[in-house]
Amino acid sequence: SRFVVHTHNAFTESKKKNMRPSRVSHSASIGPGVVPRGVDPDYDAEVAKEYEARKHVAHHRKSETTTFIKAGRPFSIDPNAPTTRTQTPYVTGTSVLAIKYKDGILMACDTLGCYGSTKRYKNIQRMKTVGKHTIVGFTGELSDFDYISTLLDELEMADFCQDDECPRTPKEIYNYLVRVMYNRRNKFDPLWNSLVVSGWDYVEKKPFLGCVGMIGQHYVDDHVATGFGNHLARPLFRESWKEDMTEQEAEKLLKSALLSCVMRDKMMMNKFQLSKVTADGPGEISEPFAIETRWGYESYVNPTKFAPGAW
Repeated sequence: SRFVVHTHNAFTESKKKNMRPSRVSHSASIGPGVVPRGVDPDYDAEVAKEYEARKHVAHHRKSETTTFIKAGRPFSIDPNAPTTRTQTPYVTGTSVLAIKYKDGILMACDTLGCYGSTKRYKNIQRMKTVGKHTIVGFTGELSDFDYISTLLDELEMADFCQDDECPRTPKEIYNYLVRVMYNRRNKFDPLWNSLVVSGWDYVEKKPFLGCVGMIGQHYVDDHVATGFGNHLARPLFRESWKEDMTEQEAEKLLKSALLSCVMRDKMMMNKFQLSKVTADGPGEISEPFAIETRWGYESYVNPTKFAPGAW
């Protein structure tokens, strides 16, 4: 038994030496489990010693000559590091569709937020009511739209404080967003969003519908779409839209376009919300609903029939 205990102790000591050193200090700004370089010299010395012991490990990349790299350090963020720019969107939403009809505007989008190709967040509301006459929907990066929402809330608060009974029209909000997006583009720090602005212009007594891109490009039309829906939905709108459509006809057309998108766009899910804007102002954004899909098409039964090697 004495031999067993001695062997166990020797194994434990050997295991400790081969393990990554445990955290020996704590950064209140970052949280537990991370020690940035330079915070604790003793910890840095232990990690350097481990790097030295593992420097012979070859890089996984294939090349003509074998390359060597030092083992990676646990992920850490230096709170004093300079601010960096968003280069790639992470959590994103896909298409937003909107069309005018005789008495107002209908807008629809799904509730999915994708983390890369992962359908991560399934209950995101991608439409926002702004003021008394406008609804804004977004495609693209969720965090960037959160920043835009903050700007719109500040705009609405300033409008409320003026108390002049002249709330901003949808066209004014549209022009404001064009300037915001173009300004950030000029700073080489764009907001990764495409925006749909719908509302009722109480000055001109007619509905307003416009689209703003991530670098400030913009247009006004009777029907708009963002994302993949720009390629899938707008051809249907051009074919079937008419100026004197009723709300029921507009909703039917919008749902047929949603069906076309959800059957082809892998970044979309069958869970949608619908908003309506009329002369009475924006209505409540609807509860999520699903549309009837059909997956019995011959091409869907055996999709790899004419693609040897696919799975």
